[in-house]
Amino acid sequence: MIRLLAFFAGIFLLAAPMAALAGSPRPDAPPAPTVRVGSVAPDFTLKTFSGAEVTLANLRGKVVMINFWATWCPPCREEMPSMERLYQRMQGKPFEMLAINVEEDARQVLGDFLRKTPLSFPIPLDTNRQAQELYRVYRFPETFIVDPNGVVVNHIIGPRDWATSDTIDYLTSLMSQ
Repeated sequence: MIRLLAFFAGIFLLAAPMAALAGSPRPDAPPAPTVRVGSVAPDFTLKTFSGAEVTLANLRGKVVMINFWATWCPPCREEMPSMERLYQRMQGKPFEMLAINVEEDARQVLGDFLRKTPLSFPIPLDTNRQAQELYRVYRFPETFIVDPNGVVVNHIIGPRDWATSDTIDYLTSLMSQ
């Protein structure tokens, strides 16, 4: 419990300056409130890069990490290897990772990116900004953690090393809720 509290304290102490410095804002980003922690995560259905369809509501019962990103965003590209390590370590647990790519030409640019950086987790394509607008995402990367009941329990702006033991412990603790 103390480790979990220390983890949250660390997130909050680092979040403010990191939010100001990290991430790549969209040039056309209007100021808008984001989905709030404690609210039900807005549902969406998107096709993945591999052609499968993913609907957030169908993932109830699992902890879901929703990461909004783009290949033109250097911090987004940098955190992808740690996201892959996290995804591999969470295999067999009630966990899903959705790395939502927001680029209009995602099919073209992702092919090159994935040849250089192989990723095994689902990459939904939000080419018409449906999910991006639902979540009011205008800084990248931006991540929402959704508990098994479909409630947003964490919102992180900016990149991070996702494969830490503290992150894995935190996500695992959400699975028992």
